[in-house]
Amino acid sequence: MISGKIHSWESMGLVDGPGIRTVVFLQGCRLRCLYCHNPDTWAKEGGTLETVDEVMARLRRFRPYYGTEGGVTFSGGEPLLQREFLTEILSRCRQEGIHTCLDTAGCGAGGYEEILKNTDLVLFDIKHYTEEGYRRITGRSPEESLHFLSLVQEMGIPLWLRHVVVPGLTDNEEHLEGLWSYIQTLRGVQRVELLPYHTLGVHKYARMQIPYPLKDVPPQDAEALTRWQERMNPHKPCKENKEENQ
Repeated sequence: MISGKIHSWESMGLVDGPGIRTVVFLQGCRLRCLYCHNPDTWAKEGGTLETVDEVMARLRRFRPYYGTEGGVTFSGGEPLLQREFLTEILSRCRQEGIHTCLDTAGCGAGGYEEILKNTDLVLFDIKHYTEEGYRRITGRSPEESLHFLSLVQEMGIPLWLRHVVVPGLTDNEEHLEGLWSYIQTLRGVQRVELLPYHTLGVHKYARMQIPYPLKDVPPQDAEALTRWQERMNPHKPCKENKEENQ
């Protein structure tokens, strides 16, 4: 029986895709983003082992809350690292008519075609739109992420884009103008969400005895992003900014 390493669950999520959603956070991530607020998801060996059948049984219990718009979102960590589990669970969700969403930075372990063929929506985290900026923020090359994003577009899967706005790093006008220019080159984008940087996860670094890279950076003012949020979503009212750093 195929199993996945689950970090945690959110039973009634309202910001990780359309409608009311169950959010399943998978364990493991290769990126080391400067602003990550969940360093406890990094290690592959962490989490609780749960079978596909166990996860599906839990999703069925929450299904009455989904309505016509809701469903399940697989997040992390980086869900794409657990490709065997993700491929099977997405297939099962498709068979049972449960809307599926991936909240991802696109830095996984391959097998994306099989994963995406049963994915209804991708919430893609744009770390940065330049290679230099991406490396500075994540510590890795953007090559894998760009490959995944290209495949999503080729397969015609709708995209919601997310970008964390950090004071002194990704909040200036030049950066946001460049981000918007880049977004306009992508196909299938339905929504853009600018996420204000926060410091709610700093205590985890202290507990894990890991230096926090942005210890002197203040939280981002969400209201300061309103103009850009409206500019990047001209045809629909935007959700309230989600204060979550990916």
